[in-house]
Amino acid sequence: MKDPNSQYQIDYLLLFILFAIGIVSCCAIASAQASLPPFLQNVNFVLKQIQWYFIGFIAIGVIMIIDFDRYQKIAWYLYSFAMVLLIGLELQVPGAVTIKGATAWYRLPGIGNFQPSEIMKLFLIIVIGRIIANHNEKYFSQTIHDDFLLLGKIFATSLPPLLLIAKEPDLGNTMVISAMLAAMILVSGIRWRFIFGLVSATFVAGSTLIYIFFTHTDFFKAHILKEYQLNRFYGWLAPYKYDAQGYQLRQAFLATGSGEMQGKGWENGQVYFPEPHTDFIFTNVAEQFGFLGASVIISLFFLLIFRMIHIALESNDPFGSYICAGTIGMFTFQVFQNIGMTIGLLPITGITLPLMSYGGSSLLTYMIAIGFILNVRSRTKIFIFK
Repeated sequence: MKDPNSQYQIDYLLLFILFAIGIVSCCAIASAQASLPPFLQNVNFVLKQIQWYFIGFIAIGVIMIIDFDRYQKIAWYLYSFAMVLLIGLELQVPGAVTIKGATAWYRLPGIGNFQPSEIMKLFLIIVIGRIIANHNEKYFSQTIHDDFLLLGKIFATSLPPLLLIAKEPDLGNTMVISAMLAAMILVSGIRWRFIFGLVSATFVAGSTLIYIFFTHTDFFKAHILKEYQLNRFYGWLAPYKYDAQGYQLRQAFLATGSGEMQGKGWENGQVYFPEPHTDFIFTNVAEQFGFLGASVIISLFFLLIFRMIHIALESNDPFGSYICAGTIGMFTFQVFQNIGMTIGLLPITGITLPLMSYGGSSLLTYMIAIGFILNVRSRTKIFIFK
């Protein structure tokens, strides 16, 4: 029986967790400021981060007041817009910027660098969510043909942006999007034997790449992975053997381990590693605030992801549930990848720690993603009896 007085809900707990992460982020960036190179010392990254958080909360408010069905209606327009931006990077149109060998940004006067792959993650979640929702509404039987058809739609939509992002090259975001898609496929209703087949195919593809690397190394370097990407794997697998390639990981080991239980104290980081306020912010916290500080960050992300899973399970709108699944997959993988790369579990890929690292494009992307989750929650009606 439905409660006629059912009302929309605002998830204050999720907002509180987000606010807590924002405070920790600003404190971590402030503590890293003293470890930055001299030419960056005069830049107030904390103030910039606060400004981006302020913009992000405004974006969340705007997203929450818009009916969620509208996002489903304009999904293809959003996707097409992001595709145009990615194609522009491939063609290196005016405004495209190359940094460290990757053409992955546009320079916006008065704002800074803008990374289209970040908004593509959001828009791809929306358009894939629409594809799955519409497919499951149209096909009730879920036959073998239906499963193949849905997989075909998902791959046909996701492969073009994936290839463009990989070609920039941006291995980190390529991996994040792949994890995001995997999460959405898991909850799409596709039979488990097909999912097992996808996992098996991925394993075979990975084994094939390893075989090609050892038997046709020159071909692998020329057509599959760039030299600098391979260097990251060398540095990850044997950081003490490859001096230059393993430098970042060795420094991360030293900083994380030397922090011990309580850390070295505020602005007392003694181990130099590049970008302590962005990619390696977790390492900076582990050095200055020790195991306790690192545990606070991990606990906050655990609470954030757990809360998002709770919202996804309570949602009574299929499209909203798929949006939640994609967002959860995106968050979970990127948190695991960033922290994992700083402690040697995974190779260094250059992706940020969501909501924690300094960076406008990344921060705004994840704030908007949480805005979608809050929108799903606000339109989840509460019933007396289910």
